[in-house]
Amino acid sequence: MADDLVTALADLKEKDALRIAEERLGAGEVPLKILNDSRYALEIVGKRFETSEYFIPDLVYSGEILQQIIEMVKPKLKGNAQVKRLGKFVIGTVDGDIHDIGKNIVTFMLDVNGFEVYDLGIDVPAEKFVEKITETNTKIIGLSGFLTLAFDSMKETIEAIEAAGLRDKVKIMIGGGQIDDEVKKYTGADAYGRDAMAAVSLAKEWLGGK
Repeated sequence: MADDLVTALADLKEKDALRIAEERLGAGEVPLKILNDSRYALEIVGKRFETSEYFIPDLVYSGEILQQIIEMVKPKLKGNAQVKRLGKFVIGTVDGDIHDIGKNIVTFMLDVNGFEVYDLGIDVPAEKFVEKITETNTKIIGLSGFLTLAFDSMKETIEAIEAAGLRDKVKIMIGGGQIDDEVKKYTGADAYGRDAMAAVSLAKEWLGGK
């Protein structure tokens, strides 16, 4: 069933993907597993985009399907609505990249877990991150990007934060389908998150939470 959802979503078969997600929820499956499978499917979409099998409208369409799946699982995840706010978190997809699937899942999971999230959207220039850090006095930044060209943008964004004299005041995590330790070193980030729950755990750790 997991493979079915991955295949349907990666192939942009909206009705099939939504039906399978609904069936899995109805069978009592853990909602996070459905989200993780959806994230994996969107990584496949991203790879197809990079090889020119898919184009920008396909990326947008896949994101719309995912958004419907998120709305479907949201009631199951928001069991404890009275979540106390742990801290602020600024996140965005860096300049030159319009891939927002992973970012949207991370944003959702941070919100569910008690963070006050400021989502700057996609294709965000470095200055906008700097402005938002100053405005919100946040301590944690998330830079998202799927395409390899995003690595340079992440590096430039972190350099801009440093140039503004804010680098020692924030912790910066990066995330995306192809992020690894080498990319972390190249960009100058403090850490990278492999998935949404890793990002949540890391953010809690940085704030001294559990």
